[in-house]
Amino acid sequence: MKELIAIQSELKAPKNQRNNFGNYQYRSAEDILEALKPLLKAHNCYLTLSDELVNIGDRYYIKATATIYSEKTSVSVTAYAREEESKKGMDGSQISGASSSYSRKYSLNGLFLIDDTKDSDATNTHDKETTQVVVEKKKPVLLLNTENFGNCRKAYLKDKSNLAKICEKYEVSNEVHFALTQE
Repeated sequence: MKELIAIQSELKAPKNQRNNFGNYQYRSAEDILEALKPLLKAHNCYLTLSDELVNIGDRYYIKATATIYSEKTSVSVTAYAREEESKKGMDGSQISGASSSYSRKYSLNGLFLIDDTKDSDATNTHDKETTQVVVEKKKPVLLLNTENFGNCRKAYLKDKSNLAKICEKYEVSNEVHFALTQE
């Protein structure tokens, strides 16, 4: 997708936010989106962000997908951020919102090749727990009534902890998840 390559090379999303407590500069998902809007318009593309709550093992993750569309094609990148069970000073909706923002930022980073390795936000340890983020390329979709589904179902029935491995390897819709875990 030539438009994506052009946008990746033109995008400038500086770290204009300041965390005084952690003493570092950072950029938010909103900062990235603001920098993207004129580039998307100039290259006749549009972007969507979507969130999904995913249960893997005994933890919940916010799965954010950033997808860029041009006239002929689309490209998606997905990132996960784990919801902490509790976070001092935050209620449940704030914890979910923070996980959503974090996973959206990292899906945008993956899609538009924004490198945050020098970003102190990635190594910030002023909280005791850290949020786990995984950025990945699009996984194959697990479809019902296929050989892969049958193998995954057998693996799940043999050991229910295999569900996490299945969800790591495949894109699993709610319908397939239900069929997979049905006793």
